[in-house]
Amino acid sequence: MGQRPNLSLSVGMQIGLPLLGALALTVVLRGLYPLDGVNTWILDPAVVAGIVLAGQLWYVSYRLVPSRTAEGSLAGLFGLANTLTLVRGVLYAIVAGFVVVPPNTRLAVVPAVAYGSGIILDKLDGIVARSVGQETNLGEGLDMTLDTFGFVAAPLVAVLWGQLPVWYLALSAARYVYRGGISWRRRRGKPVFDPPDSDLGKYLAGMQMVFLTIALTPAAPTELVWTVAPFVLTPSLLVFARDFLVVTGRMSGQEQ
Repeated sequence: MGQRPNLSLSVGMQIGLPLLGALALTVVLRGLYPLDGVNTWILDPAVVAGIVLAGQLWYVSYRLVPSRTAEGSLAGLFGLANTLTLVRGVLYAIVAGFVVVPPNTRLAVVPAVAYGSGIILDKLDGIVARSVGQETNLGEGLDMTLDTFGFVAAPLVAVLWGQLPVWYLALSAARYVYRGGISWRRRRGKPVFDPPDSDLGKYLAGMQMVFLTIALTPAAPTELVWTVAPFVLTPSLLVFARDFLVVTGRMSGQEQ
């Protein structure tokens, strides 16, 4: 009997929270996004953004917030630092909504503004977490999850709008391939080692965020962005490759 409140809270987190977040964002964006004519919009971007936010919240509540500690995790999830991170998720969902919007929309500046604002919050939530002592595994996992999603939403919109070449989506796939490779090794009983202790990946991620914001900006010269793109993308892919070689033991000769 004592587990029922926790079970109800867990169900509310895993189902109610995503649905509520999706509905709220859809309603708000529906009022802000004027339909410039039915023929110019493939799907409703407000609905797409709402669905994307629901997916984010479901992942957070199901994978990052264990049901057995739902009550304590719920309080931690909505701490100041994590709340800022969740707002970043809302901004990235707004960016994702523009995958169904043509580039000639008068709202073309919104993805760059939303993604750029997410970058600011990314730095701010880390400062807040360190200053008020709220650094947690939950916060770290939440931050990484939204970073990864941002690296999907922003490049996808930029590619569909012709602001980046299609091969730049390799950035979107890199972390999923990396994590998938590690999971595959574990299922096969292969050892997985610690990744290298290096801040290079963080610096390159920050560079990617700034570059993607520029690429999403309507005034950015497309030819120049395309020219710079391989020089920005290649180091990030090389770091993913290096990290995978280290965690699988190939670089140190420990592979089994």
